[in-house]
Amino acid sequence: MELQRYIGIELSGLKMALERVLKGLTQAEVAWRPASGCNAIGLILFHMARTEDSLLQGLLQKKPLIWSSEKWYEKLGLAKDEEGSHYSVDQVNAFPVPELAKILAYADAVRARTKEKLRSMPVEAFDEKVNFPNFGEMPVGALFSFMIAHAAEHIGEISYLRGMQRGIDK
Repeated sequence: MELQRYIGIELSGLKMALERVLKGLTQAEVAWRPASGCNAIGLILFHMARTEDSLLQGLLQKKPLIWSSEKWYEKLGLAKDEEGSHYSVDQVNAFPVPELAKILAYADAVRARTKEKLRSMPVEAFDEKVNFPNFGEMPVGALFSFMIAHAAEHIGEISYLRGMQRGIDK
């Protein structure tokens, strides 16, 4: 199996898992935080999309982020400099969770660009090195692996938050 196809299968699996854990959630559930300083589902989703955008558009391709080039900050009603990570407790508590449909639209726009890049990459490109801040130099293939693991971890968190609100398998 080609590496691009395998990564594409992993990305599709993440999308299916995310759809399952978000199914039927209300906006109140998406914005709910279990305690002060704890992330809401909506903040986690936003963080996931911003991270993928930063990794694939910014770090890997050295292109402007979709966040700014397509003005997603306006569409989501957030500040242009909203990073989606490394928040203080006060920032987490004050984060205005956008509508779920809008967060997912941003995530879909990012994922479409990710898949577009993935399809265009020759297999040799996965061995090329990128300098990943806080992690150092790594092969492009490892960057994709990081991105997939990162998303999977956060989908687990979202599933847990859903369970806290609704109970097991509800």
